[in-house]
Amino acid sequence: MQKVLVIAYYWPPAGGPGVQRWLKFTKYLPEMGFEPIVYVPENPSYPIVDEKLLEEVPEGIKIIKQRIQEPYAWASLFSKSKTKTISSGIISEKNPSFLEKLLLWIRGNLFIPDARKFWVKPSVRTLSKIIQDEEIKIVITTGPPHSLHLIGLELKKSHQLDWIADFRDPWTSIGYHKKLRLSKSAQKKHKRLEKLVLSSADKILVTSNTTKKEFEAITTTPIQVITNGYDNEWEPTELDKDFTISHIGSLLTGRNPKALWKALSELVLENEEFKKVLKIQLAGVVGEEVLKSLEGLGLTPYLKHLGYLSHNKVLELQRKSQILLLLEIDTEETRGIIPGKLFEYFSAKRPILAIGPTDWEAGNMIKTANAGIVGSHSDTDTVKSVLLDWFDKYRVQELNCMSKDIEKYHRRELTRALANYIQWELS
Repeated sequence: MQKVLVIAYYWPPAGGPGVQRWLKFTKYLPEMGFEPIVYVPENPSYPIVDEKLLEEVPEGIKIIKQRIQEPYAWASLFSKSKTKTISSGIISEKNPSFLEKLLLWIRGNLFIPDARKFWVKPSVRTLSKIIQDEEIKIVITTGPPHSLHLIGLELKKSHQLDWIADFRDPWTSIGYHKKLRLSKSAQKKHKRLEKLVLSSADKILVTSNTTKKEFEAITTTPIQVITNGYDNEWEPTELDKDFTISHIGSLLTGRNPKALWKALSELVLENEEFKKVLKIQLAGVVGEEVLKSLEGLGLTPYLKHLGYLSHNKVLELQRKSQILLLLEIDTEETRGIIPGKLFEYFSAKRPILAIGPTDWEAGNMIKTANAGIVGSHSDTDTVKSVLLDWFDKYRVQELNCMSKDIEKYHRRELTRALANYIQWELS
């Protein structure tokens, strides 16, 4: 089989959505005639850990590990609670402290493109020998962190190989870049590195059509959209007895769905039966402003904050919930963001209530799949009307989801598209 070197930062036991994409690609690539060799850090600083994901690592896969210098280790000496927030590039509060502002300035201006930049040179040295020993002709880098693309860039300069740069998220247009307090020179350096990577790679992978369009304005390098997906098969599950509305993943200030909380608060006051069975389930990190919004509207008694759940528990929660909640920040920059959980929501076959920006790519996918309703952050009346309609169906056990044409998002089918893309690049 043709060997493919995959350079990744997020790998089990890392939790969260960033690890799933290449964990699943490497699972199915051998079926398509490719042997993945995975290169990951030996001592990473993961904001979320899910030990259960180690059980999903494909048996027999070759994994090479290299030590990495993690600046977030010393940042934790100052504020352990802030470290995870900074490492994900997001400010969770509207009024960040002086320390958080300082750490973000350091992150944005001294660590370009990100804090894993110190892994580039030692990785190039290690991988150069491996490329020769293993006779590797295909290298794939996946970011963020986008420092990993600089590894691919250097390897491309010194070896005869095909390099594919996979962007799970955009680079300079990602929303949190505006919060990193970047100087003008730092902004220019990010832009320069982004263009250099996009122009030097042989092929580019992206997860949304919006990102593809954005990159096409920067480079003529071929770009392929391969979304994230799901890898579990649907099975009949007993639904929650309560009217559960469940959100999976981080729910920080920017995604706070105030229109939804207001609609739920009004329904609780107006409908005694609704009040008795409502349950709001939030799995993952929840921002203080979100909790304050719920408290201010009298919804705290209906909240069940589950914290971080293992991936297996998440799948079970999705299948049992009456309604699944998908949220995105209401900005132009987020129109192309397609949360990885969307595809597992599809496979759970429960109605999706999505609230996000106008012309949201994920929202359009939900409409196409007939998998739910898409609303805006300001439209309380529409959200309330939808909830009331779904509640009436829930009461007579007829709240169902008739999603269609989602098989194309199965990880095996997505890997088949990846294999075709790699093969086309070799021809």
